[in-house]
Amino acid sequence: MPPSSTSVLVCGLGRSGRAAARLLRAEGHPVHALDQGPVPDPVRQELETLGCRVHAGTGPTLPPDLPPCACAVTSPGLPIDGPILTALRDRGLPVMAEIELGWRRHPGHTLAVTGSNGKSSVVKLLADALTAAGHRAIPCGNYGLPVCEAVMQTPPPDWLVIETSSFQLETCTALRPDIAVLLNLLPNHLDRHGTMDAYGRLKARLFAAQTPADTAIVPAADLARFRAWSGDAPARWQPFGGPDAPPAAYRWTPGALHPPTGDALPLAGYFDNPVLGPNAAAALAAAVAAGLPPADAARALSAFEPLPHRSQCVADRDGIRWIDDSKATNLASLAASLEMQPPGRPIRLIAGGRPKETDFTPALDTLRRRATAIYLIGEAAPAMHAAWSATVPCHLCHDLPAAAAAARRDARPGDTILLAPGCTSYDQFPSYGARGDAFRALATAP
Repeated sequence: MPPSSTSVLVCGLGRSGRAAARLLRAEGHPVHALDQGPVPDPVRQELETLGCRVHAGTGPTLPPDLPPCACAVTSPGLPIDGPILTALRDRGLPVMAEIELGWRRHPGHTLAVTGSNGKSSVVKLLADALTAAGHRAIPCGNYGLPVCEAVMQTPPPDWLVIETSSFQLETCTALRPDIAVLLNLLPNHLDRHGTMDAYGRLKARLFAAQTPADTAIVPAADLARFRAWSGDAPARWQPFGGPDAPPAAYRWTPGALHPPTGDALPLAGYFDNPVLGPNAAAALAAAVAAGLPPADAARALSAFEPLPHRSQCVADRDGIRWIDDSKATNLASLAASLEMQPPGRPIRLIAGGRPKETDFTPALDTLRRRATAIYLIGEAAPAMHAAWSATVPCHLCHDLPAAAAAARRDARPGDTILLAPGCTSYDQFPSYGARGDAFRALATAP
C-alpha cells in the first residue's frame, strides 16, 4: 500500500467496499468512494462522516472530477473486464481486491476456502472448530464479515477463515494463505468467466503465492492441473476425496473419515453423504494442518448443523418433508442437492429463476434417477421445461407460491418437496435467502 497521505479509490459501496473505506480512513488515507448506481442516503452519510468523498451514480464511466489516486480497492461485484476496472487499468492504476487489502493487515494466520459448492459450511465449521480449540477465529470474506472489518476487530483475530470466490480472486495478486482449500470445481459463474478453464485458473490463484511452509488442499482428481495452474507453487500439496481417493489422501467413506495415517474416525450427520463427504475430508485436512486433533475435528463435523437455505428441513407435516436448498444456484448444486436427499423418498423438485447457464441437459441423469416431478418457476422455466420434460414430468408454475401449491397438492406421505432452483433468485427475489424464507413461509402455512 502507498503511504497514508496518498488517496485511494474504493469501487463498489456494498458491505465489503464500506469496510475497505473504514479501514483506509482509520489509516489516514484520503478516500474516494465510487459506485456506478445510486447510493442510499444512510450509506452516503456513513462514508461522508468518515471523511470520504462519494461519487455515486457514475454509470460505466469514471467521474471526470476524479483526482489522481495511488491505487483502487474493488468489490467482487465489478468484473475484471468491465468498464470501470478497464478504465482504471488504462490509467495505470493498480487494482486490489478488498479481501487482499484486509489480509495484508493481518499479522496472524489465514485459512482460505474456495470451490464451486459448499464453501460457507466448511468456513463456518473450521472457524467454529478453531474457536472451540481456544483460538480467536473469524469467518470472513464471502461468508461472515468483510475481511477489512475482520482485521479491525479488538482483540485482533488469531485466524482469518476466508471464503474466497472466483470474483474476489480476479483481482488478488499477493494473497498467501497459510492453508488454502479447493473443495471442488463444477460449472458455475460461466456467464462471467466464459469457460471452465478460465474459471479454474482463477481458483488456482489461491495457491499461486504459497511457499513450502504453506498447505494446499485439493481434490485428488484435480491435483495435477491445479499444481500446473498455480505455477507449480511449492506448497505442501495434500489431496483428498471419496472412497476412490489414493491412500495418501484424506478420504471419506460412508460413516467414516480416513486420515492418511491413523485410525478411521466416525462421521455422522450433515456431511455424511457422497456429495458432502469429500468436503468433510477436506475440512479434516485443513483442521489438522491448523494444528487441531483429528478426533476433535471429526466430532465437530458430525455435530455440524446446516446453515440456512442449504438443504435445511423447514417443515415435516402430514408425512411430507420440505427442504430449503435455495443456495443451490447452479445446475451442479441442483444435482448435488438431489443426491443428498435420503434414498427411497420421492422428490418433488422446485427449480428455476434467473439462469447462470444455458445448457440444462447435464442435470438430466440425476433428474431421471431422483426426481418424481419438477415444478418450474422464473425466467429459466421455459428452457428447463424444453430440456427436461421428456425425461421427468414438468409443470410450468411461473412463481414460487404457485409451485409450492402444486407440489403440496400432488405430494403424498413419504414425499419430499425440495427447493433447489439451479438458478439465482434475482428475477423474483432480492436474494437466495429471501427466496428460501418465502419457501419456509409457504411450507409452514396452514
